[in-house]
Amino acid sequence: MNPFSLFLIRSGITIPAGVLTWFSSILFLDQTFFPSVLYAIVVGSAAYFITDGVIKHRFLKKQDLTRKEYKYINKELKGAKIKIARLNRAVFAVRHFSSLKQRIDLIRVTRKIYRLTKQEPKRFYHAEKFYYSHLDSIVEITEKYALLSTHPKKNRELQLTLRDTRNTLEQLTKSIEEDLHEILTDDIDDLHFELDVVKHTTFKKKDDNLFDESRNLK
Repeated sequence: MNPFSLFLIRSGITIPAGVLTWFSSILFLDQTFFPSVLYAIVVGSAAYFITDGVIKHRFLKKQDLTRKEYKYINKELKGAKIKIARLNRAVFAVRHFSSLKQRIDLIRVTRKIYRLTKQEPKRFYHAEKFYYSHLDSIVEITEKYALLSTHPKKNRELQLTLRDTRNTLEQLTKSIEEDLHEILTDDIDDLHFELDVVKHTTFKKKDDNLFDESRNLK
């Protein structure tokens, strides 16, 4: 759920409800200013919580999640957000220019997975490898790599270690790209289905046109 959109919806219902209650209390119930304000606050608060409950219920129903599942996923996403921030700092602390593009791609894919899961929490179950394994590994390795890369004197052993770490990061990046593909599996299947429908409809229309033309020629 987009927090800003939620804020607009709740405000769009809460504020008018409170203002209407305030006017009604003064005009129709002969209340003074302060009691009318109190009524407006009570009604506005009730409207806020009711609206919030309805929106969350519809959202969870659409995502096919229980409140318990959504709460758990939200907790995991908060932890993942902190890890991704750590990864971002470590990636740009690494002093190795030739691998910069690879590291930027890593950040891009990682953020993409997080953003998709944030928008549609049910995708979390397609990204469990990412959240439970791959993200932790890549954050830990990147942070250590960033620390070693800043060492002023790099002997042969350290250079070999840095090279092996870059290779490992490359493999992990591929694993995370596979995680992204797994998250998008349903979308890809839906797209293939839509394409098949369009192709079938187009070909059928062409066949019908050809049949009509052949009949007209006769």
